[in-house]
Amino acid sequence: MVIQLFPLWAVLLSALAYFQPSLFVDLKSQIIPLLMIIMLAMGLTLSPKDFKEVLKNRKAVMVGVLLQFLIMPIAAFGVAFCFGFNTQLTVGMLLVGSVAGGTSSNVMCYLAKGDTALSISMTAISTLLGVVLTPFLVSLMIGTSVDVPAMSMLLSLVKIVLVPVAAGVLINVFFSDFVRKAEVVLPYISMFAIVLIIAIVVALSSSRLAEVGLIVAAAVIIHNAIGLTLGYWVTYLLGFDKRVCRTIAFEVGLQNSGLAAALAIKFFSPVAALPGTLFSVWHNISGSLLASYWSRRPVEETKSETND
Repeated sequence: MVIQLFPLWAVLLSALAYFQPSLFVDLKSQIIPLLMIIMLAMGLTLSPKDFKEVLKNRKAVMVGVLLQFLIMPIAAFGVAFCFGFNTQLTVGMLLVGSVAGGTSSNVMCYLAKGDTALSISMTAISTLLGVVLTPFLVSLMIGTSVDVPAMSMLLSLVKIVLVPVAAGVLINVFFSDFVRKAEVVLPYISMFAIVLIIAIVVALSSSRLAEVGLIVAAAVIIHNAIGLTLGYWVTYLLGFDKRVCRTIAFEVGLQNSGLAAALAIKFFSPVAALPGTLFSVWHNISGSLLASYWSRRPVEETKSETND
């Protein structure tokens, strides 16, 4: 019951953080440790054979990454055009659409009973490709060059995702009996951590959120909805099983919007960072709502022939 109310906790704590940001802003330094705890918890549910299955699922990985860098940039440009955004807001939307999938996609996939190993692999691959594709896509669509901090992205990926997940897998291999006993509490740990992260992000962004117009909020919501919807249904129509469809939906729809906001501030302006800031809050709420919905609907474990 507690897990099913995950979206409610996220919304309630977000509201508290918005109206009382002082309760959470000092926890800014805890975002990375909390993400690492989540990744460790997920790693504890994985074994080496899960990643061997991903190698057999090369088509799903290729399709997912391709959709990631096609749907989100094009959707960002289209939404910005339809809303008549100025250059700065358009750049902000494009940065959100052109960065890699965020680590929150791994969390949501885990809670939604998707293919967690596939999700982590796709996040890693899209992050590496994003070093080149993010500045290329933004430059191609807006005509402005953006330098991406490649080493920082790689180090963050290793620190936040790969190291704790690898540690979790190793613990699962060598202390499997202990892990089986602790397995029941892992979803609760993940839920608490992600809800707290959402609250911290809201608190840190509260002043900008108060200033941003409803039109930018609407644009961000539509952009996110396009990614989640097309990520699921395109892969479903291609014949992938529902676990893979859920996984790719999160990978496409949930972006590393924190990086997008940081790039916007560094290379453009605070106005260009507004879409990324708002996306950081919204995609966690929409992702948690969808994860809660899917968590109550088991999916078949069998793989379709398309995935071989």
